[in-house]
Amino acid sequence: MSRFQVKKVAVLGAGVMGAQIAAHLVNVKVPVVLFDLPAKEGPKNGIVTRAIDNLKKLKPAPLGVADDAGLIGQANYEDHLDQLRDCDLIIEAIAERMDWKVDLYKKIAPFVAKHAIVASNTSGLSITAMSEALPEAIKPRFCGIHFFNPPRYMYLVELIGTPTTQPQILDDLETFVTSGLGKGVVRAKDTPNFIANRVGIAGMLGTMKEVENFGLTYDVVDDLTGKKLGRASSGTFRTADVVGLDTMAHVIKTLQDTLSEATDPFYGSFGTPPVLKKLIELGHLGQKTKAGFYKKAGRDVLRFDLEAEEYVPGGQKADEVYGRMLKRPAAERLKLLRESEGPQGQFLWAILRNGFHYAAVHLETIAETARDIDFAMRWGFGMKQGPFELWQEAGWAQVAKWVQEDIDAGKTLSKAPLPEWVFKGPVADAGGVHTPQGSWSPSAKAFVPRRHLPVYDRQHFPENVLGAHAPDATTAGKTLHEDDAIRLWTLDDEVLIASIKSKMHAIGPDVADGLALGVEMAEKAFKGLVVWSPDEMFSVGADLQAMLPAFMVAGVEAINDAEQGLQNVMLKMRYAGVPTVSAIRGLALGGGCELAVYSAKRVVAMESYIGLVEVGVGLVPGAGGLAYIARRAAENALASTNKDVLPFLTEGFTAAAMAKVGTSALESRKLGYVLDSDVIVPNKDELLYVAINEAKAMYHAGYRPPHRRPFAVAGRNGLATIKGQLVNMRDGGFISAHDFHIAGLIAEVVCGGDIDAGTLVTEEYLMALERKAFCALLTNAKTQERIMGMMSTGKPVRN
Repeated sequence: MSRFQVKKVAVLGAGVMGAQIAAHLVNVKVPVVLFDLPAKEGPKNGIVTRAIDNLKKLKPAPLGVADDAGLIGQANYEDHLDQLRDCDLIIEAIAERMDWKVDLYKKIAPFVAKHAIVASNTSGLSITAMSEALPEAIKPRFCGIHFFNPPRYMYLVELIGTPTTQPQILDDLETFVTSGLGKGVVRAKDTPNFIANRVGIAGMLGTMKEVENFGLTYDVVDDLTGKKLGRASSGTFRTADVVGLDTMAHVIKTLQDTLSEATDPFYGSFGTPPVLKKLIELGHLGQKTKAGFYKKAGRDVLRFDLEAEEYVPGGQKADEVYGRMLKRPAAERLKLLRESEGPQGQFLWAILRNGFHYAAVHLETIAETARDIDFAMRWGFGMKQGPFELWQEAGWAQVAKWVQEDIDAGKTLSKAPLPEWVFKGPVADAGGVHTPQGSWSPSAKAFVPRRHLPVYDRQHFPENVLGAHAPDATTAGKTLHEDDAIRLWTLDDEVLIASIKSKMHAIGPDVADGLALGVEMAEKAFKGLVVWSPDEMFSVGADLQAMLPAFMVAGVEAINDAEQGLQNVMLKMRYAGVPTVSAIRGLALGGGCELAVYSAKRVVAMESYIGLVEVGVGLVPGAGGLAYIARRAAENALASTNKDVLPFLTEGFTAAAMAKVGTSALESRKLGYVLDSDVIVPNKDELLYVAINEAKAMYHAGYRPPHRRPFAVAGRNGLATIKGQLVNMRDGGFISAHDFHIAGLIAEVVCGGDIDAGTLVTEEYLMALERKAFCALLTNAKTQERIMGMMSTGKPVRN
């Protein structure tokens, strides 16, 4: 059976989205060539060159490693269209002008390979109308592909077919986007703004209308509509600033131009808000112009006042009573808000009700199922729950009754009644749109299961919707041991899985004992051990809170014993008789990083943040992190013609001394926490599948742990060199005296102390030095100040 392979991609258009899509393709190792118009002056590829150079400056960074910008091929439409013949996928991402897009399609058509997929990255133009410009041979391979900005970080990608798109083309593209690019795919119907922007922008417009109705300020609204409401922390107006007010106005205009009262009963609320018009008129386009609904003035954040047409002091917060209401269970929460007498509570009920109303009225025309709307809003707009999930959790029939009562009373944005399926038939009987059989599709008049493509077999615990009763990763499989600290379990009786259960997966003595038990069980009856957790946290490191009581009662000796226990577990992981694999996503800091580097292999989700950060609390890595840095430096020196260890030690020392964190799996590879032999996985939901298969492959290949061999260290000569540089940094005011002290201790450990350069040492020898430095710092008043500051505020203290 042949399969669609993407060996090379062309991105047409080097604007903000096109360049960042190209960057993400580089992140996931897909060769890409970026096209644009020939420059009128200078080198013909000048437009593309400038776009690629700009990628290195953008925040958040579109590239996992900035230097990889050089891997993006550069081309222009005049000289290089022939390069399209080698491309399996062509993504058009030029400006949202139908006439420009159509002209470009006519130009590229003769150069498109017979098997290649052509896709338009548009935020709302008709895909079917675009396809009319293509030759008959390309139409079956043409569709819409809508990335959200920024493409590296936003999980949602909408795919949009036309009446002539072959179903297999969409299946092939969904497979590539899911596994190759690490995204969550939703299939949208070819309607204005598709799903997420249609529902999301209508929601933002409705919110702005209700803000006027209830006379609230933007900062209060953002406080109400951010994390408290289970949405993106930026709330409503700060999100608009981040998106760009001109971009938002463009999306609104698409709704205005392509819809009408006849096609959308909410059309009356799609007028451009007066404040948005005024801000655009003033050139205040949001974050990119440093002024929008908000503007920073020094450390202060100002908000725009439409009446005064100027910025006034901001920072107002919502009444605390509504924060408490929003923590209540869904049914109680909505009831309290609906019955609230204060404007803030009435506002919250109004925007939630409007969201339910809009999603229900438009479900049949914009999406295949209710699940697609909920996924689109979660993945595209940062909502914890989609509108249908919240409605169902709060009690389907009761909420429907409340919404219809408000419609009848003229309180809603539209007089359109809720669809009949809301009150009668399968949805009413099931108590909602999401069931174990699938999610409601008004067009199919049935509950439709998730699309089954082979790529989804790689996701043991994919994201799902409330009501689907999907397997729960905390209880799935066969549990072999479980306590408050750890769960040891298996999905297939072949590989043992260890899931840390402590808060933020901190590693204390109980977790260490559980990991040691896991290694012993795996060696007796399994092909490997995988350390994996079902959330966005691998481990934040050693559990200081668990250690402090022992320190207070028994002093430094108790901490020394606890640290030695952690170090022994790390060595047990490294020298286990079966492969140990750390499956990492999210944070792997401090002890979490040490657990990762002492595993036989790492399988790492692209968006992982790995580093030794103990300096932030005035300590040194104490569970083997510094011994690892020294050993890796010796191994790298042995593999080179230069036998001097120091040059290979510098980067690892600097990373630990400055608490550097790799802000992607790719950057962590540069820091040495992820190796070239490790596996980077674009899609976080495939992490466990890949880790289990890596463990099995290593076992079947006859895995043996590495020899316990001594290695050379830089010794007193290397230590003197590093300390000399630290003196310059301290005297130049770049580091504090306490930073200097900590960095000096790190240098002593990684260099092996006061011994000759080239002396062979063991991991245990260096770990003893680690413990000594760790315990000495724990009694230091400056370190204690840092620890207490971090535990009370969550922020590092610089002293």
